[in-house]
Amino acid sequence: MAGPGAWGRLHFVLLSVSSWSLISAQVMDKKTIQVPENDPIEIPCAAYMSKSGTPRVEWKFEKGSSIVLFYYDSKFTDPYKGRAQYTPTGIRFTSVTRKDTGKYICEVLSTGSGGSGELSKSEVDLIVQVPPSKPVAKGPTSVTIGNKAVLKCVETDGSPPPTFQWYRDNILMPSNPKINEKFRNSSYTIDTKTGVLTIEPVTSVDTGDYFCEAQNNVGTAQKSEAIHLEATEVNVGGIVAAVVVLLIVLALVAFGIWFAYRRGFFSSNSTNKQVIYSQPSNRSDGEFKQTSSFLV
Repeated sequence: MAGPGAWGRLHFVLLSVSSWSLISAQVMDKKTIQVPENDPIEIPCAAYMSKSGTPRVEWKFEKGSSIVLFYYDSKFTDPYKGRAQYTPTGIRFTSVTRKDTGKYICEVLSTGSGGSGELSKSEVDLIVQVPPSKPVAKGPTSVTIGNKAVLKCVETDGSPPPTFQWYRDNILMPSNPKINEKFRNSSYTIDTKTGVLTIEPVTSVDTGDYFCEAQNNVGTAQKSEAIHLEATEVNVGGIVAAVVVLLIVLALVAFGIWFAYRRGFFSSNSTNKQVIYSQPSNRSDGEFKQTSSFLV
């Protein structure tokens, strides 16, 4: 259970965020900084440089839909303790990792002579450069001619996100197949951002070995292992054989039903009730006399 001190700090955070958010902020500066992974970096606070006196400073980190307040009340929150240093003009990281990629927002609150607060902020998009890892090419091994084939190039480490290109039989596939004689009879599209290669419709010339390459100008480009795609004809002989087998099975079922009917397996067997009378036997007067018996 949190003690009074913890609740007080939490209350301060909530009060700080809510009170500052009510003040309209003027964005003083926006910039983008790229730095290799594991290198030191200082993220400047242009909003502070524009103020005089000793204004209050807070830092926020935004990534996707989440925002973290990581510097307030003149100290860092976890996990920034021990790996970041504060100066009025910026935040200095001793070493950055790929997880540090995101937007850093410096908010500066200065109080005027009349007691009214003026909030300014500056933003820095930090891109921690990470070379792409070896991508993985995924796709079908066999596609019927006339259908669609979708091949995907998967890579998750590169920062900034890499772009992709595809090769068939060790030849670079151009974005427009019509400009290259070797691909003129193919019909495909390549999404260089997602790494998706779509071939539609598949023809016999699309048979080959495919691999993809990921690059983001950090380190060297990385190539995947090749996968083989086979463009196959429609198996007419197999379809005909399947139809013949189906007709034979249906004929055998029909013959079985007819044969069973001829043998009377489907006729109704009704049981006739019969009453058999027997004459009473001669018995003594002291014996019980049964006048008739019934057999159903």
